[in-house]
Parts: sequence; C-alpha cells; structure tokens
Amino acid sequence: MVLTDLHKGETAVVVRLAVEHEALKQRLLHLGLKEGKTVRLKTAMPFGGPVMIEVDGQAIGLRRKEASSIEVK
Repeated sequence: MVLTDLHKGETAVVVRLAVEHEALKQRLLHLGLKEGKTVRLKTAMPFGGPVMIEVDGQAIGLRRKEASSIEVK
C-alpha cells in the first residue's frame, strides 16, 4: 500500500521511501518522513492534486507523484 491509498484521517506507518531522486529522499528525511514514522493523511486535493500529511505534528504538503512512492502499512 502507498500513502495515496489512505483515506482522509487514516494513519499508517512508513515502510519505505521509494522516491526516484536522492535529493528528494534527503528532503523528506529532513522533514521527518522516515521509515517507522506514523503519518496521517490530512487531505488530498481533487484531480490528482497534492496531499497534506501530518508527521510528528508537522503538516507536510507533497505532490501526489511523490506521495505515491511512499510505501506504508
């Protein structure tokens, strides 16, 4: 399952960051999004727009493509 499979308000644990670019992976790690962290989907914009997640009380906006490469359980 990936982050974009969650419904608004659902939580999951990050299993793997399968992002294509190392710089993006480092940015996500810097924001606190790493394996083992609990994330909550706050909202997903319609028509393939960005998603807002919460990690450790911090709101993070991600492009849907990036969010779909974050594996969760």
